[in-house]
Amino acid sequence: MKQLNKRQEDILSLAEKEGYVSVENLAQTFAVTQQTIRRDMNYLSDHEFLVRTHGGAFFSSGVRNFAYKSRKDLASDEKSEIANAVAEIIPNHSSITLNIGTTTERVAESLLNHQGLKVITNNINIVNIFSHSNDAQVWLAGGKVRKSDSAVIGENTADYFKEFKVDYAIVGISAIDNDGSLMDFDRRESSVSKAIFENSRKLILVADDIKFQRSAPILTGNISEIDILVTNNQPSPEIIDICNENNIKIIVTTSSNN
Repeated sequence: MKQLNKRQEDILSLAEKEGYVSVENLAQTFAVTQQTIRRDMNYLSDHEFLVRTHGGAFFSSGVRNFAYKSRKDLASDEKSEIANAVAEIIPNHSSITLNIGTTTERVAESLLNHQGLKVITNNINIVNIFSHSNDAQVWLAGGKVRKSDSAVIGENTADYFKEFKVDYAIVGISAIDNDGSLMDFDRRESSVSKAIFENSRKLILVADDIKFQRSAPILTGNISEIDILVTNNQPSPEIIDICNENNIKIIVTTSSNN
């Protein structure tokens, strides 16, 4: 699957927000032909982002998450910018945890040139990424492997993270509500994230702006629990207020402000 272009990402964001988008309205919004929008919709439908109907499309995720390959390609550039910003925060010789998620995988890639890192994760993809590092020490949590995205999840996994107290926890999340709720699609995944939240000195949340437009059914925590938010776009006034009230630093990646 090729990377989504900016218009396709924007179409997907609108569909997620509105539930349904029409070919006619999108053609007017983006000042392109209806044929161009149909091609975009067909591509997004072929990769299970949208469900096509006559004249438009429905957002397809409902209360399930995107397939791993689709999530990996969604907002790809934004995730790389977020990852690079996080890499500037993390000193050499730090202990860190990285949870499940395509954004945390990008963070791992950005940390490969750091020295002396101690990494604890429940993401097999992150273990593979750090196999290219000469001196990083990596611990993989035990538990049940979710084959769809190489995640290790469950109560045993959560218990494993309770044995550590790391300098930085770098966590992704499936969805963020305007009241600050941090939400996931899988209860087993959520229990692991809760354990990670509780066992770090500093908690860094990495989230592209699509996460602020989504919904998921499992409550994992609240944004008030974190220390630093790294995102690619300015959050809503409600989120900014929560961050200000709790002395949370917000880092918005540079290119998104141009």
